[in-house]
Amino acid sequence: MANDLIDRIRRNHALEHATIHVLSEQHKGFSAQGNSTPKGFNLNIYGPVTEKDVVKAVEEAFQRLHAGENRLAVHPNCGTVLLTMASLATFSAITVFGLEQRRQKRAGFNFSVFLGALPSTVLAVTIALIVARPIGITLQDKFTVDSELADMRVTSIRKVRPSLITRVFQVLLGQVRSDEVNAYKIETVG
Repeated sequence: MANDLIDRIRRNHALEHATIHVLSEQHKGFSAQGNSTPKGFNLNIYGPVTEKDVVKAVEEAFQRLHAGENRLAVHPNCGTVLLTMASLATFSAITVFGLEQRRQKRAGFNFSVFLGALPSTVLAVTIALIVARPIGITLQDKFTVDSELADMRVTSIRKVRPSLITRVFQVLLGQVRSDEVNAYKIETVG
């Protein structure tokens, strides 16, 4: 039962990414954010993309995944990649600060430890961010998406009212006009 739910989330996650890739091929100047569930995915579009465009993109993404275009399932801006980058950067920074505390034989945080660790921390975090992207993409490909849609099918694509999280991302992505913020619920079975 749990494996079936996870498999459905992974397939929906793949279709979510493929839809964003298709939209990116056809439109410039928009951003998208989504989240997948066992029953489908939610897609928030920030920019001049119509409901008809979204419907066509979901249909094309579905067909292309079925045709074997597995690369569409993986997206470089996925939360899996971002979480991997943030985790490795944080671990790198904490490790360097800890090593500097040991070197200076000082417990706790102080300005001397901060200054002593700063150059090494910047270097360590930079390396971590460079290394983390391909690691995050690999983790995404192996664990959080499944491009083999099997018997999955799309049952509905409908526009919904933008949620609070949609509006938060609107602000984070930069002053997109309110009439260019649209949310969609894509439902699947199988």
